[in-house]
Amino acid sequence: MSPNAPITCLEDLRVSSYQIPAFDRFPNTSIQQKPLLIFHSAFHPGTPASTIEAHLSTVGVVDPQWRYTMYSTSHFHSTAHEVLCIASGAAKLCFGGEDNPQRVECVVEEGDVIVVPAGVAHRLVEDLTGAFNMIGSYRRGKSWDMCYGKEEEEEKVKGIARLGWFERDPIYGNQGPTPQQ
Repeated sequence: MSPNAPITCLEDLRVSSYQIPAFDRFPNTSIQQKPLLIFHSAFHPGTPASTIEAHLSTVGVVDPQWRYTMYSTSHFHSTAHEVLCIASGAAKLCFGGEDNPQRVECVVEEGDVIVVPAGVAHRLVEDLTGAFNMIGSYRRGKSWDMCYGKEEEEEKVKGIARLGWFERDPIYGNQGPTPQQ
């Protein structure tokens, strides 16, 4: 990484890792056993969204595809793992399904990065600042879909087992923690 990269030194990075069992029709981490990862304060405070996008493009693992908040309805993706970089604000999020007794509810804020494996249900619980905004990115060459835990999505869910995991970390390249998971 360039010494000018807008990211926290890897040695100082705090990472939270969660395995979330399947619940109802949300597969969560049960198919590939890849954890939900949260990189706390990965990007320096005040890093503009355009600089985060440029960094992601330079590392070359994921392509930034949108800027938005998170939907307030639980959903997951069956065609791609998702990397969410918090560009502004703070929010309480739910992973695993709101009725799941083993769900993960956490507060994320500007600078955090979330690696969401395909199949993990996620939703916005509360925008704590009124300015919560993320950059959504996916592995190069992958497109994303929207699934809501419905019976007719069972064939899509089966496809999650065939998705490759990250060979390099989307934020730290060759040195980061994501590929080892």
